[in-house]
Amino acid sequence: MTRILLIRHGSTDLLHDRLCGRAPSISLNERGRCESRSLADGLALEYQVDAIYSSPLERALETADILSSRCGAPVSKHEGLNEVDFGCWTGRLFSDLESMPEWHAYNRMRSLYGPPGGESLLIVQNRVWGAVHSISAGHRDATIALVGHGDPIRALLLLFLGMPLDHILRIEIAPASISEVSLGSSCPIVQGVNRIFRQRN
Repeated sequence: MTRILLIRHGSTDLLHDRLCGRAPSISLNERGRCESRSLADGLALEYQVDAIYSSPLERALETADILSSRCGAPVSKHEGLNEVDFGCWTGRLFSDLESMPEWHAYNRMRSLYGPPGGESLLIVQNRVWGAVHSISAGHRDATIALVGHGDPIRALLLLFLGMPLDHILRIEIAPASISEVSLGSSCPIVQGVNRIFRQRN
């Protein structure tokens, strides 16, 4: 049995203001670094992490590096864990997107609509599952931390839970949270979703 820890990166200054997507040079803020350190402490106490794989974006790599410094596992970049390519919407203010009918259609029916010039959620789901399948094949009976982004993690959990893509917003994936999945000879087993390690006093 291989344990997969799906981890969303820590907070950034743009978290609730802009659709960051794959925009470059977006780093963790101080809150995000604190969240990541608390996450690293919790991981070190409860798991023996054998390997860490990260999305190539800065905020994910920064989170992964904090985990690595505490857990001792090496970090490898994996393109399959990248954020959704939001195409023309990348970097737009959420307040601007809210005035667009296309944005509301996208959030209402992710199975049918995609960002203009970007990836559909079905493509994202297949991409992330391909990455997880490939990575886990090289780490049988190990514990692997995969550091990525909210929507790709949600899409993968929907696949494992047998839920439609249109239900993606029913799953909360907070910054610096862990969702745990076990992969064995049968179907994937979701062990937990959106667990957050609080800072210890």
